[in-house]
Amino acid sequence: MWKAAFTELIATALLVFTLTTTIISCLDSHEVEPKLLVPLAVFIIAFLFLMVTVPLSGGHMSPILTFIAALRGLVTLARAAIYVLAQCVGSIIGFVILKKVMDHKTVQNHSLGGCTIDGNGATSALSPEIALPLEFVCTCVVLFVGVTVAFDQKRCKELGIAMVCVVVAGSMALAVFVSITVTGRAGYGGVGLNPARCLGPALLHGGKLWDGHWVFWVGPFFACIAYYCYSMNLPKEEEEYDILRLAWACFGKNYNPTNLQERV
Repeated sequence: MWKAAFTELIATALLVFTLTTTIISCLDSHEVEPKLLVPLAVFIIAFLFLMVTVPLSGGHMSPILTFIAALRGLVTLARAAIYVLAQCVGSIIGFVILKKVMDHKTVQNHSLGGCTIDGNGATSALSPEIALPLEFVCTCVVLFVGVTVAFDQKRCKELGIAMVCVVVAGSMALAVFVSITVTGRAGYGGVGLNPARCLGPALLHGGKLWDGHWVFWVGPFFACIAYYCYSMNLPKEEEEYDILRLAWACFGKNYNPTNLQERV
């Protein structure tokens, strides 16, 4: 477990460093629509990191994937807690390095590549009331498209690890594309999809990064809860145990979703 957690720490640090520098480069390019390059960059980088880390630690690199994995019973709560801690520490390390090597003016212009909802002032701000449901929906897209495939053992064997990573990375890129195009607000940095990635720059840079920071945690949290409720109706393999089954087992009861639905 500790080796896997260390992998998550290193992978998250490298991921946020690589992803943030690439996104800033895209935004500072002279393309007519530089934001449209961002989803492509997200897809390529996410795919490469998933291909490397999935066999080593499960390829979470985000508290969202760790939390839903814990709910589905794929990792223990203890492992999940250690993973999330490792991801947050990794994010901080990655952004510390980024802040050291990045030009000060670029750091200020892009708020260290952090998650913002009002980065350019009140005139272009996105209110938390809009950012929260957007974060929720975009996270649901990643869970419904990517996680549904990734957590299906039978489908994973049929598709192979490369295609599964393509699906997961593609779902992330799709969510990013939707978030940066639907609002039309220059101050909105796009969907977070990774609370650990949002935490690092908020701690190191502060300022407006704390405005609405809770959105990037609460939105994905409720998205995971919603997806878990949906996943209870998905076909399960015999050896699969989610957190609800384990909780019932602690009380010496057999979990039967059919009987539970009948009681409700």
